[in-house]
Amino acid sequence: MSPTEPNVNDYAMRHVFFAIFLVMVSYTAVSQTQLPHIQLSNLDSKTKELPQFLRADISVISFWATWCIPCINELEAIQEVYDEWVEAGFELLAVSTDTQKTVSKVRPMVYGKDWEYEVLFDTNQDLKRILHINAIPYLIVVKNGVIVYQRTGYNPGDEDGLFQKLLELKK
Repeated sequence: MSPTEPNVNDYAMRHVFFAIFLVMVSYTAVSQTQLPHIQLSNLDSKTKELPQFLRADISVISFWATWCIPCINELEAIQEVYDEWVEAGFELLAVSTDTQKTVSKVRPMVYGKDWEYEVLFDTNQDLKRILHINAIPYLIVVKNGVIVYQRTGYNPGDEDGLFQKLLELKK
């Protein structure tokens, strides 16, 4: 190979670094954004802007749907340790992304599972679109109105790591 011919490995490495750079920039941009002021309603049909539902300095917002088994597993796991969260000053808002077709299943599920946290409706999925959420379960952590952490998916035990993350953010 002559010195003027491009090296395939150099070309591939530049693309890899560029891709990593784009991911880091997009993650930083999304993870440091203000929580949108969008109207949502709760189980009592009270409608407010999303930030008005937040009562704690650090809040977790979990996007879920009644048909999403990993979502239900995550919310159930958090319910088991939720008293610890509340004692530490954290809260959870569970935002249902169920559409008009399945939204009627939300209330019976929430009441049947006796979830203690606030449940909100994003039936038109406007909030989901604004936050560029492509898959659920999706979770964001908000500190003083700013999104500081986000995660897609759920594996058993993730709630323990999340609690540790919340404690770190509290410092």
